[in-house]
Amino acid sequence: MKITEQDIIKVANLARLELSADDVSNMVEKVGEILNYIDKLNELDTGGVEPTTHAISVSNAFRDDVVQESLAQEKALQNGPLQNGEAFVVPKII
Repeated sequence: MKITEQDIIKVANLARLELSADDVSNMVEKVGEILNYIDKLNELDTGGVEPTTHAISVSNAFRDDVVQESLAQEKALQNGPLQNGEAFVVPKII
């Protein structure tokens, strides 16, 4: 698939990006290289390859769920610049 400057300009406008002429020509080259590589990958026969979620076999990547003491409220509130004894105090945003 051939990418054109008009394609890059259209996508930049949709993304509300301002690109200089040099940026547009650079993006045409870079995106063109990416699309050419994707076309090359599409030539591979992957008919006998099963889909996977990981590149390596992962049986269980989670730790055991163990009940333990949580951080005391007073100690947690010490980490913030402002607190009222029950919660952090933050500026009101309207």
